[in-house]
Amino acid sequence: MMSAPVFDSDASLDERRVIIRRDDGDVEMVELRWGLQPREAEGRPFTVVRAEGRTFPSHRCLIPASEFRHRSHGKHYSFSLTNGDWFYFAGIWRPATRQWPESYAILTTTANDDVSPYHDRQMAVLRRDQRMEWLDLTVPENELLRPLPAGSFKVARLQEHYAQDALAF
Repeated sequence: MMSAPVFDSDASLDERRVIIRRDDGDVEMVELRWGLQPREAEGRPFTVVRAEGRTFPSHRCLIPASEFRHRSHGKHYSFSLTNGDWFYFAGIWRPATRQWPESYAILTTTANDDVSPYHDRQMAVLRRDQRMEWLDLTVPENELLRPLPAGSFKVARLQEHYAQDALAF
């Protein structure tokens, strides 16, 4: 049985993670760098993309996670599904260019009621049964990329030594 790692929103820009994507009809797992190349030469790389009002007709990917960690007002919090299951973040990837390696970014939505006390946005979470709908474009983006219902996440404040360990990798 596959498990999924913790995802820390404070991870370094170029952290490598396993993503899942379509490749000529097959599903593959590859390790890519987090962070897409900026469009402007002086621009900053970006790790998240606002999903509202956009379509993603190609280069979709899934980023498996068992929980995500986020810092709010100097405190670190963990968010995991209340049923204990792992999930995916909806993402997009880009092929390598001369100036930038193959990489991915995570899509964001408005925070659900569990996350909103800590932040107004959150990474778009897909339950495991939604994974192929995202990869195969069988359900419109606006039906998949929306906040989960209230009570979907268990929220825990991390002790500072755990938060420091999370930042170390």
